[in-house]
Parts: sequence; C-alpha cells; structure tokens
Amino acid sequence: MIDRATVDRIIDAAQIVDVVSDFVTLSKAGVNYKGLCPFHDDRTPSFVVSPSKGLCKCFACGKGGNAVHFIMEHEQLSYPDALRYLAKKYNIEIKERELSDEEKQAQSERESMFIVNEWACQFFQDQLSNTVDGRAIGMAYFRSRGFRDDIIKKFCLGFSPTQRDALAKEAKNKGYKESYLLSTGLCYKRENGQLQDRFFGRVIFPVHTLSGKVVAFGGRVLDAATKGVSVKYQNSPESSIYSKKKELYGLFQAKQAIVKQDLCFLVEGYTDVISMHQMGVENVVSSSGTALTTDQIRMIHRFTDNITVLYDGDAAGIKASERGIDMLLAEGMNVKLLLLPDGDDPDSFARKHNATEYQAYLNDHQTDFIKFKTDLLLKEAQGDPIKLSRLINSIVHSISVIPDEITRSVYVKQSALMLGLEERTLAIAIAKEITKAKEEKQKQKEREQNGAIRNEETPPSIPVPDIHHIPQDTAVPFPVTEDIPPLSENDIPSAHPDVAPITSADIPVEPQVSTENTYLPQQQTNDMAFYRKELLLIQMVIRHGEKVMCYTEDEKPLSVAEYIHYALKEDDIKLHTQLHTMILEEAMAHIQEEGFCSERFFLNHSDNRISMLAFELCDDKYQLSKYHSRGQKITSEEERLMELVPHLIDDFKLAIIKEDLKQILLKLRNPAILSHQEEYMKIMKHYKELKDIECILSKERGDRVIS
Repeated sequence: MIDRATVDRIIDAAQIVDVVSDFVTLSKAGVNYKGLCPFHDDRTPSFVVSPSKGLCKCFACGKGGNAVHFIMEHEQLSYPDALRYLAKKYNIEIKERELSDEEKQAQSERESMFIVNEWACQFFQDQLSNTVDGRAIGMAYFRSRGFRDDIIKKFCLGFSPTQRDALAKEAKNKGYKESYLLSTGLCYKRENGQLQDRFFGRVIFPVHTLSGKVVAFGGRVLDAATKGVSVKYQNSPESSIYSKKKELYGLFQAKQAIVKQDLCFLVEGYTDVISMHQMGVENVVSSSGTALTTDQIRMIHRFTDNITVLYDGDAAGIKASERGIDMLLAEGMNVKLLLLPDGDDPDSFARKHNATEYQAYLNDHQTDFIKFKTDLLLKEAQGDPIKLSRLINSIVHSISVIPDEITRSVYVKQSALMLGLEERTLAIAIAKEITKAKEEKQKQKEREQNGAIRNEETPPSIPVPDIHHIPQDTAVPFPVTEDIPPLSENDIPSAHPDVAPITSADIPVEPQVSTENTYLPQQQTNDMAFYRKELLLIQMVIRHGEKVMCYTEDEKPLSVAEYIHYALKEDDIKLHTQLHTMILEEAMAHIQEEGFCSERFFLNHSDNRISMLAFELCDDKYQLSKYHSRGQKITSEEERLMELVPHLIDDFKLAIIKEDLKQILLKLRNPAILSHQEEYMKIMKHYKELKDIECILSKERGDRVIS
C-alpha cells in the first residue's frame, strides 16, 4: 500500500505539462497549452492543459484530469499503478508498507482475492524456473512450443507441481486464508474435507485484467509418463472478481499495439496469442475458446474499430461462429476474416514460418466479411435454391445488424453484385429484418417493464399514473409546461362534493422539508431546477469544505462541510446524485485530519469523475461583491461563507419544494385521483404543508438576500 505522504510527493512532483508532453505535442495558448487529444481522432487542437491548476481536459470528448488520471487513461493503468509510473519517472522511492492484521482484515474480499492470485502467479513462475519438475516438465513443454524466455516472462507463464496440495500448503504457510484459496478457485475441497490444488501437474497461463491484475488462471494438462500434451484445459471458476465473458486473454499485453496498429486480431486459444507475439504480431487477443460476448467486444472497441478474426477450423467451425460476427457488426466494428491454410491454427502456422512470412500472410489474406461469407456459402449451396435462399437470408441478417446506415448501403451494393440480385430486393429484406428486430426489442422492453410493475409494492387501490404518458382521452385541456404557476386553494378542484375544503387550521405547520416523503419522481434528471442549487452546495464543499464557518454553542468550530451535512441531515434531505453524496461523505470522513485541504483532495481524487467535477467547480473562484462598483475592495467567497452557505441551503430547500409542488399539480391532472377521496386528501394535505413551508423559507431567505 502506498502511504498518503508518498502519494502527495508524487502528485506534487508530477507537472501536468511535463507528463502530457511525453505523449502529446503541446503549444502555448495564453496561460495554458493546447494539443491534439490522444483519446480520440482529433483534427483540431481541443486538448487543453492548465499548468496552474495541474489539470488537462479535452473539450471535444471530455476526457482529462490530473497527471495521475491522464496516465491511467492513456496507459490503461489502475490508480496505484499510475502512481508507480509517475514515481519511476520522477525518481521517487515508494516504500509500500506491510499491512497490519487489522488492515488485512479490513480489506475488501475482492482486493484480498487479487492479492492471493498475484501470490499464486509468482508461485507458479518460481516453480517453473527454480524446481526440478518445473524445468523438466513445464519448461520442456514451453520449449517444445518454441516459446522464448522473454515471451514466457512477458505472459507470466508458470507450472503447478504434481503434488495435489503443494500450493495449498505453501499458501497456508504464508498466512493466506483458506476461504480466499477457495473463492479464487485455486483450490477446492475433497469429500474428506482436505484442500486440493485445482491446477496440480499443469502448465499455467495467468489471465490479466485490462490494468494488469491477475484475475484467473488456465492450466493445460501434461501427461507425466510421456510428456505428451492433451487438449484438455482446466480454468478458474467464475467468482466475484472473474467473469469469463468479460475478460480477453492477452488484452493487457496487446492494448498499446492495438491502438498503434488501429487493428485487433481475434484468435481462440492462449498459445495462439503467445505464438503471434513471438512472430512480432502483438495486437492480438483471445476469447479463451468461448463464444464471443458483447462485453468482450466493447473492451476491444475501446481501442479500435477494426477487428480481424482468425479461423483455424473447417467451414463447419466457421459457420458456428456466425453469431459472433453478427455481434461484432452490431457493435459497429469493421470486421475482416482470415482463414489459415491446411487447417493450421495461429500457433502451428507460426512454427512453420518465420516472422516475415507470418506477417505477410496476415496482411495479404484478410477478407471482408461479406465476401468471405458469400464465397463460403455459395460453395456450399452449389446451385441448390433452398440453400441459396438460406445464404441470402444469412447475409441479409448480418447486414441488418450494422448500426451505420451508410455502411449498410455499401454492403447492400456489394452483396447484390456478388449474388446477382437487385439492390432493391436486398434493401427491402434488410428493412424487414430491422423492423422485426426493433419490434422484438420493444416487446422485450415491455416484458421487463411489466415484470417490474408486478414487483412494485404499490397498494392496489391507489392508481399510479405516468404523468409523462397521459392518454389523450383523460388528459385535461391545458398543456404541460416547464414552469407551472402555483395554485391557490380556490384553483384546486374538490375530489368529491362531500369533501370539505382544507384550511390552514387543519394542518399543523412544521417548517421542515424532506426528500423522504415526496412526490418527486424516482428517476430525477439534471435539468430539474434544484439540481443546479445542489451543485452550488457541492461547489462550496470542494472549495471551502475544511474552512471554519462558525462556532457551535459550546464553542466548537464548525466547518463548511459539516454545516452543510448537518443542515441537510436535520431535514432528512438527500442529495440528487450519488457522486455528490460521495463527495460530501468523503469530506466528512477526512475533515478532522490534520492538514486536510478539501480542494486539493478532490482535485487529486482517485475517482476521475470526482476530480473532473472538482476541476469544473473550481473555476472563477472569486466573485465581485456588491460594493465593487463603489470603489470598495473585492470580497472573496471565503470572507462571506457565513452569509453564502445558509443562503445556498435555503435556495436548495426552496427549489426542492417548488419541484415537489409542480409534481403535485401534474399528479392532480389525473381524473383517477380526483375520484379517489382518500388519495386526494393525502395529496392535498401534503400540498398545503409544502405551501406553508415555502412561505416561511421565502420570508427567511428574503431577509438575507445577496445582490
């Protein structure tokens, strides 16, 4: 663990212009610097670096942050690894202390599982290089595949001893808990209750996350008698840190090459990836022998739009992979296919050719998916009209999933020419497929919504109308507007002739506003009026959170963050977004720490979302006072905190009330409410309470108006 003092030294040393200049050519632009954004195809400089704030931001794609976040995004590293990268750049020694027993216990299960996996990976590597069996069995296998030492080290390949509990015993001796050996899948329990290694007697292929953490293992079986290799693999089971459908073998080692080449090769197995690296082709990943998933495709899409799928099977195997191709197309990828000769796979083909021949073959034999698919299926059809019809339908479906309309039209022209059909015929068939897919998607959405409605704990006697979709035959004749004027008691319709009008005497006034008992919609949006008021409160927390604003009755200092926290808690008010809640909670957690500076803390936060929000809210830090025009001195925010913060809190409460009142008026437009006496009385009582609170708060706010 990197301690806080070391983190601060790294952040202080890392000059944003210096760090970004390693990857982007910058030119002076006033007090800032500008350059082409490294995170998207930037044709005009939109990437701005501010040396005074220590931050950077692209005003086209929105990516940026401080020096640590820039390295995290550019190099695809975790926060600790980005700190280590910068520490190495500035020659800062990192002393990572051993965690105490209490800290080990406090660590999350997820982090503990990663620690155990990292230890196991080092254990397997040590067994491969430094034991007799490792060199005689494991290393002999890798040598038989032609793997060089640098490649073995690059992919952290290892060997698990033939003893069935070697890893389990060593792990226990090192103090690792049995529960984590089981949860990571490194071990399992036999019927007699004893721990057994999952990968005993196998060569090991660690699987890394995008940031380089060891998340799982693959173990290939070796025959101890003949040193022959069977094709059976043993893989880590699914766990809280590992989902096979979300990981791609080799992506950690390939990501930079993928970006540089703007192309990703997709293969099937571990050894295929490793062999291609030996041939100088590093932009390659593997789906580990499983069907390609949407999560895996989106991971690749972060680095490139272009993918070439390498097949090593026969036509039947290729046809079985058609679903994967369609999924790639549906995600907007540009797909090419490549079939290796004589049934070779990338691994066996690599052992028959040198690097130059290998790369030349890959470059010369990539084929567009439509041409590849059409040629393959036409050979299979061989004039059979039924098979030809299936071929056309298959191609139509593949084209229909492509999201870009222009790309679809290009493929329609190409396919029509190859199949000898009219473009119009194909276009109509594709349009039908698209319509069918949309209808199915809508049906699925309705099924999910109906299921969600059935699960809601809503009293059956009270209707829950959707104010955004009021049927035309039930809607009242006046339009819904953004700003609805408040109703007086005379404007509100009676629910029933027998219902007496509500007066002030009927409702006890308690001037508290709460977001617990409210008619605000569950799915709140940032365009609601009170969101802007909430943002101003968070701005105060970030800029001045640790500053003393006032003193309590017993003379204890009260900071800005504490004042806002207690003021909201007093009325049970919750913030609008989770990010704002996180900021206030973290400010409260650190407010008593010596030397804590809220602005510095949030500008350099490990969560880039918080850092970027702090960046936005720390602009225009000083405002002119109302006396500036008279030649008086400029008054800063910090000097007016006791005046500003309570005013902003009142503004926030008022904005919530006004939004709640607006939602009540919208709700009262539903005739079902008017005919339901009990529900009507409940809503009207709440409306009256809010109007009285609004009046009180408005009066208090008016006594403290700041021009």
